[in-house]
Amino acid sequence: MVRVLSGAMLWGISGNAAQYLFDIHKISAGWLTSVRMLTSGVLLLCIMQCGKDRRLIWDIWKSRQSAQSLLIFGLIGMIGAQYTYFEAVAAGNAATATLLQYLSPVLIMLYLTVRLRKKPSTVEISAIFTALLGVFFIATKGQIHHLSIAPSAFFWGLMAALGGAIYATQPGELLRKFGPGIVVGWGMVIGGAAMSCFYPPWRFHGQLTMQSVIGIVFVIVFGTLIAFYLYLSSLKYLQPIETSLLGCAEPLSAAVVSVVWMGVPFTLFDWIGAVCIVGTVMMLTLLKKNPAKNRMSGEE
Repeated sequence: MVRVLSGAMLWGISGNAAQYLFDIHKISAGWLTSVRMLTSGVLLLCIMQCGKDRRLIWDIWKSRQSAQSLLIFGLIGMIGAQYTYFEAVAAGNAATATLLQYLSPVLIMLYLTVRLRKKPSTVEISAIFTALLGVFFIATKGQIHHLSIAPSAFFWGLMAALGGAIYATQPGELLRKFGPGIVVGWGMVIGGAAMSCFYPPWRFHGQLTMQSVIGIVFVIVFGTLIAFYLYLSSLKYLQPIETSLLGCAEPLSAAVVSVVWMGVPFTLFDWIGAVCIVGTVMMLTLLKKNPAKNRMSGEE
């Protein structure tokens, strides 16, 4: 439990570290995404090389189907989740970006509902309504005719949720066959290499100071590599359903750190919106655990 909570909190804090780099040191979101994915991907693959599944690192490229799926994951899933999130942070703040990104389970549920052509259960309908209510409170702070956050922050936040949904669903077969460490490691390398075509790591954008270097290292090492390792290692002791619930500490930690460290004003409506979105994730997670109890009569 300590590991998954620590990993989730590091993810939340790293969003605020990125906001600090964007706001204070004028570092571009694209450059940080490129450096973060390339460095973390290479380090993660090096760690996997020291493990018992090291032969799978290269076996993933031997099958044409798995290689194509991995390329799609790196270019669409990984970039879609990482780059859009940093743009949302740069356009707004880490708390809002993280909360909007957490709408991805709702998008996944809607996608599966349409794909499987099944009627949504009462819990699923309630989850959609609660998520939309949370977005409304965060975007308007209760004022119907006024958008309280920048339109670009709202747009990139929703794109981050969409990217997160693709990130979570597309590589399913790869994850079962090769494991998350290898798949995510290669995905980061592929996505980072593609981003480098537009934001070369050797062309620094922003103010290079000791503080900015520390911030960049924190985002790469603690906010990506160590956080991911803690999350993976927790799976040995907890069920995936439990790690998903405990992972809700990420948006909450991002919100608290934004208020305390970055001085982001968080109103009562912001906190209500946060509770609605986190509650939605918890509802959908518990629904996975006991699907039979929440189905409508006549559903398959």
